[in-house]
Formats: sequence, structure tokens, C-alpha cells
Amino acid sequence: MFDAVPATDTQSYARCIDISKRVRWDIDKDVIRDRRLDVGQKFLPDGLSLVDKLEFLDADEQRFLSQVQGRTYANLFGLVERYINAKILEVSRDHWFGDQTALEALVRFSDEELKHQELFRRIEQLAAKDMPAGYTVIADPNEVAKVVLSKSTWAVLALTCHIEIFTLVHYKKSIEPQADLSPLWKDVFLFHWKEESQHAVMDELEWRREDAKVTDEQREQGVTDLIDLVVAVDGILQGQAAADADYFVNTRDRAFTDEQRQSIHDKVLQAYRWQYIVSGIQHGRFLGVLTSMITEDQTKRITTALAPLM
Repeated sequence: MFDAVPATDTQSYARCIDISKRVRWDIDKDVIRDRRLDVGQKFLPDGLSLVDKLEFLDADEQRFLSQVQGRTYANLFGLVERYINAKILEVSRDHWFGDQTALEALVRFSDEELKHQELFRRIEQLAAKDMPAGYTVIADPNEVAKVVLSKSTWAVLALTCHIEIFTLVHYKKSIEPQADLSPLWKDVFLFHWKEESQHAVMDELEWRREDAKVTDEQREQGVTDLIDLVVAVDGILQGQAAADADYFVNTRDRAFTDEQRQSIHDKVLQAYRWQYIVSGIQHGRFLGVLTSMITEDQTKRITTALAPLM
């Protein structure tokens, strides 16, 4: 037995299809356009990278650290989109013999996520051409996807909604307003934002649809799973922050003191936690959806569990 989607939701899916058709873009024709990343400019803006807080770094060093973080920022999006695409294909099953508008919207969602993964692979190839050797991504996308998808659908959709929302916030509040960024890198996230705007709407629709199906006991397990997933994300961030801090220090032509090395590591980890955890969890749109589904006790449980990361 497959769940039908309410008529009011059908209209929302239809709007997503319409916008998806209008903003559709091509990696080579619209985004890359035979360009390279400009390593003479920053990639990630200061509001996300926090490099301006490391006052012992000169302007060139701050720029390079922003590029290291920007490279990771793109790679981590490619990583999480591996599991997101798999989950969207899975939940689309509920619409196979039901609302065909919802099914079309989710199929387009999946197609766009595959394109985004390819875009981020291409950007990593370009970054590797113009940045020093030694950079590495510590997490494997397939292994991460397996861990995420082992959790309840309620929790996976919650995490996905959180990611899609902070994607939009980062672009509009931090990336779009800053002028001194590599034009290609900035365009990557402009075009990414254009399609993610619809994905965030569908994430919420699917999460609310799932929430309407689960029992109180299943929702309680979903809260536990969501906490576990955010802690797992933090584990990835800790490992990548350490790798990126070491890469930065090892590619500079001057020695850093132990205190400076530790400050670089701590600030990169703080930036990554802000980017991938705090900025999404604290956003009103995500909080509004989450707290409309769970009890005060469950809200306190999440707040207490994630306090050390905030």
C-alpha cells in the first residue's frame, strides 16, 4: 500500500517542477565556461571561514586558508549529496502509484543531485591543478552514505532538510555579498543555490509526510538517530579540520609555533562546525519545522546532546 500525497502538497511539488525547469543549467556551458579557479582571490568568505580571526596570518596566508576551506566546502557537499540522492530515490517509491507530480519532482531532484556531485568532482580537479600537493578528503562518500542510510528515514530527512537550508543561508548571507571571491568558485554556489532552493522545499514536504506516518516511539527513535547523525558529521569535521590545518601549515614557507598551529586547527574546526552544524541548527526555518514535530523534552534532549558542538 502506497501513501497518497495530499492535494495541497501536490501544488507545492508542481511549483518545484516549474522552477526547476526555469533555472536548469549545464556544468560546462553555464558554470565552468572554460575557466579556472582564481587562486589570487579567496574562495570561502570570511563569515564562513573565520580566517580573519587568525590575526597572526598575513593577507596571503588568510587567502590561502580560505581556499583550503573552500575546497573542502565543495568536497563535503559532494560527499553528503551521495546519501541524499539515495534517500530521495528511496522515498520516491511512495509516489510510484500515487501522486505523479510528486514523483516527477523527486526524479528531477535526484537528477540535479547527480549533476551537483559531478560539478563538485570537476571543481576538485581544477583545485588540484592550481593548489599544492598534499590535500586529502578523509571521508569516503559511499561509506558515509551507508552509515547515514542505516538510520531511520525521519532522522535522515531531518538531517537533509538541515543541510539544504544552511546551503541557502550561506549563499545569500555570506557568499553572494562578498566581492573578493574567485569568480568561478562563487558561480559554482550561485548555480548550486538555484536548484537547492527547490530541494529544500521538497525535503520539508517529505519530512512532514514521514512525520505524519510514524508512531510516537518511532519519532523518539528518530530524535536519537538525528543526534547520532549530527555527532557523526562532527566526527568527519574533526578529521577534515585536522587534515586541512596540517596541509595549510605544511605548505607554507615559514614555521609556525605550536601555539599558532593549535590556533589554526581550532579555528578551522570552529569554522567547519559553524558551516555544517551550528548555522543550520540555529536557523529559524529549520528550528520551526523541527520543533513543530517534537516535544519539549525531545527538544531539550537534542539541545543538551549538541551543546558541546555549539
